[in-house]
Amino acid sequence: MKYKLVKQKDDFGCGIACVASLLGITYESSLNLFKNGKCRAKANGLYCRDICDALNKKGKKFIYRYVKNRLKCKIYKSGTIVFTKKSKKYPADHYLLRTKDGWMDPWINFISNGNIGNARAVIRKRLSNRAIYFIKEKLF
Repeated sequence: MKYKLVKQKDDFGCGIACVASLLGITYESSLNLFKNGKCRAKANGLYCRDICDALNKKGKKFIYRYVKNRLKCKIYKSGTIVFTKKSKKYPADHYLLRTKDGWMDPWINFISNGNIGNARAVIRKRLSNRAIYFIKEKLF
């Protein structure tokens, strides 16, 4: 499946942008799937549970798991959203979406330009940091 690039439009809107890209909808439409989405995207971000709840509203069943060594290979399946923890180089937690071409990053130029108005979404070949959690569709 081909996912469209969706840039985040709020400081903590990377999860919202990943949901939009995964579902093939706009950032604004994705925002409406979240309880108190606009407030949380501006203030403190979303939890994996919030992203699963939003995706589940579209009739699919999504789950999240901690990335243990034995589960690490599962993050590379197209359509998987990962949560990466902050580091010295990347001072904020971040969500990215796995595509067939790499990782859709909704704000790739965060380090060079911290202004959300100039955010750019692109495909990166490698994760920006270590994946802590992953969100994927549960297949029955």
